[in-house]
Amino acid sequence: MPRVKRGTMANKRKRRIFKDAKGYQGTRSRLLKTAREAVHRGWQYAYRDRRQRKREMRRLWIQRINAAAREHGMSYSTFIHGLTLAGVEVDRKNLADLAASEPQAFAKLAELARSQAAPAA
Repeated sequence: MPRVKRGTMANKRKRRIFKDAKGYQGTRSRLLKTAREAVHRGWQYAYRDRRQRKREMRRLWIQRINAAAREHGMSYSTFIHGLTLAGVEVDRKNLADLAASEPQAFAKLAELARSQAAPAA
């Protein structure tokens, strides 16, 4: 029987860890155990922060919409409520973009929201 050289999968795993640990300082990029711990922790942060990024972006859009709505004399909640009553289905990302890039269009939406929210108030 021919001689079998082993360790190819172990070396492949090790190479992947060291590749992912590239740029880490000290033993975190040189020793397997420390590098594995650092890389796994990095993967955990990446997984968590992919979800947190979505939350943070939504918070930013809401802040921008609120600032633009207050320039038109209404709060964020009354602005969104008025748009909902008017049947306008524009997501917050596009509303924030409108507020920043096209103030005239946002002003028309604000007037529409004000006219819809005013009878209820």
